[in-house]
Amino acid sequence: MNPNLKWKVVFILTVVLLCVYGLVGLPNFPTSWAGIKQNFSHQIQLGLDLQGGTHLVLRVQVDEAVRQNTDMAANQLARQLHDKNIPFGEVTRSADSQIKVTNIAPDQISNFHNVVTDLFGSNWDLAPSPGEQNGYVLNMRQTIISSVEQQTMTQAQETITRRIDQLGLTEPFVAPYGRGENEIIVELPGEGDPVRAKEIIQAGGQLEIRLALDPNPYPSEAAAIQAHSGILPPNAELVPGEPERGANGVVSGAQVYWVLDRSAIVTGRDLRTADSSRNPEKPPTYQVNFTLSTEAGRRFGPFTEQNMNRPMAIVLDHKVQTVANIEGRIEDQGRIEGTFDETAASNLALVLRSGALPASIHYEEERTVGPSLGADSIHHGVQASVASLIVVLIFMVFYYRSAGVNAVVALLLNLVLLLAGLAYCGAVLTLPGIAGVILTIGMGVDSNVLIFERIREELRGGKAPVTAVDLGFKRAFLTIIDTHVTTIVSAFFLFLFGTGPVKGFAVSLTIGLLANLFTSVYVSRVIFDWHLAKMPRQAELSI
Repeated sequence: MNPNLKWKVVFILTVVLLCVYGLVGLPNFPTSWAGIKQNFSHQIQLGLDLQGGTHLVLRVQVDEAVRQNTDMAANQLARQLHDKNIPFGEVTRSADSQIKVTNIAPDQISNFHNVVTDLFGSNWDLAPSPGEQNGYVLNMRQTIISSVEQQTMTQAQETITRRIDQLGLTEPFVAPYGRGENEIIVELPGEGDPVRAKEIIQAGGQLEIRLALDPNPYPSEAAAIQAHSGILPPNAELVPGEPERGANGVVSGAQVYWVLDRSAIVTGRDLRTADSSRNPEKPPTYQVNFTLSTEAGRRFGPFTEQNMNRPMAIVLDHKVQTVANIEGRIEDQGRIEGTFDETAASNLALVLRSGALPASIHYEEERTVGPSLGADSIHHGVQASVASLIVVLIFMVFYYRSAGVNAVVALLLNLVLLLAGLAYCGAVLTLPGIAGVILTIGMGVDSNVLIFERIREELRGGKAPVTAVDLGFKRAFLTIIDTHVTTIVSAFFLFLFGTGPVKGFAVSLTIGLLANLFTSVYVSRVIFDWHLAKMPRQAELSI
């Protein structure tokens, strides 16, 4: 055998062994078909449509994040005006992205403008308040609003991803969904606990620490408003309290309402760590302990020192969980008490630890795929793949005779390379991915047909078999490269803009096309060269 041809065969065998290793791993002796099948199932990850699981589409309420930024800006402005001794009436949020300032002292207007410029720069537009003397409105610029919304979407996606990852689910998929609709798609393949996963995602985890303006709660919203002469202070907000629950989880207390400062001194984004522990003061309930970041601690320390002996509320998802008097300066630690059992406290700590959602989320779509439906999809998909492969192989052997066997070997190796590529890349096989496998089989046949027909043309032109094979591969090569590259480019855009199942199709198609270039151009040529080396010099090529 030609030494060059010998090394080509060794290279192909090495590739085959690497593929087998990627699909089934190292064999355990003594091994069995069941063991090989089990190893194969571990190497190939199945997508949601094949394995079963939960498909969710969430809408992020980005307006809440804009309002929260406006509230914090209004609070900062009020503190700065107070520190600079600039008299003013009220600083309130009058719209999602608008702040209203009233009764600025006429002789301090210039200083007021300087404070606004130093504090906000060019992020807010300052203008006189229509119909109000010495009043001003600040409007957040549209570029800043868009930036806040984009940051909110990015943080929401990252937070949900961290929460799902901590549950240990296999190959979850979290990505933006739709076109500018502030939606996120979440796909959770069958492993793990989908019910708990939905609970963890649903838990907004929006932690806020606010000052309570009144020392005691009110039994109703009307009672709270009546206690303030029919209107709440401009910096106040009415927030419901979490009803007390007994050990069995049944509500045992009446609904109450607290009057809180609108601005939060600390939010969930300021947390560094969170964990759960048994509450020694209220057995058998549990509590959640949290630690603040260094920056939040610098804010929280002066805040607690200035508000000694005043009530402070811990608000979780727009409900007051705990209210306690500030008895001393608190730097960077706190705890959330309530009627938590061990599981609820652990889940809440997980939510806070993985990061607070910057805004609440609403479910737009929820779909569950059962394992039996996934099994049916696998069964029918494999049936279609095997049937198409068998029909194609029979046609190739019937139409191209001995050369058809060459195509059979190339197609089978193509399929092995494709599956091994999916295993090595950690790609997820979906139902559209199986369609990509079937399409790859068709592209492989197309490549072999192009080469074989070129070889036939050369043989009909009187060329010797060796020369005909050489020219056939050379003249079909550019056409094969052109068709494969254009299809790979299309698959790239499908992967770039598509969702989970569409991406699965793009990945399997791309790996299959790359494998097909190797098998149809390289492996097939080696088989022809090996066959020609074994043929008598005057024998005809069976094609």
